[in-house]
Amino acid sequence: MIIKIFIILFIIFVLSRTFIRFRAKDITIQELVIWSIFWSSVAIATLIPRQTDALARMVGVARGADLLVYISIIVLFFVVFKIVVKLEKISRDITKIVRHQALNDKEYKDNESR
Repeated sequence: MIIKIFIILFIIFVLSRTFIRFRAKDITIQELVIWSIFWSSVAIATLIPRQTDALARMVGVARGADLLVYISIIVLFFVVFKIVVKLEKISRDITKIVRHQALNDKEYKDNESR
């Protein structure tokens, strides 16, 4: 029972931080809705764990907790994939900018020496 209290308190904290980030324009309304649905689902699964068992059986998993772990792992891998792709794009963009700046600096120095 104590773990449920901690989880619910954590969810309240995360939802409040998400709303603050939205008000500060750090995230979009779409991101706010997605995170709110996700954390609300976690709260429901925490408060009514038997419902996850029924859902798990419908998709062929023995227990609701197992289903949540499987879904969490899939979501985490997807998030890591998106982060890696974004980091690679940022790295390519930085390389282009640095090359462009280096060429501009060289041209500037060449024109100065004439």
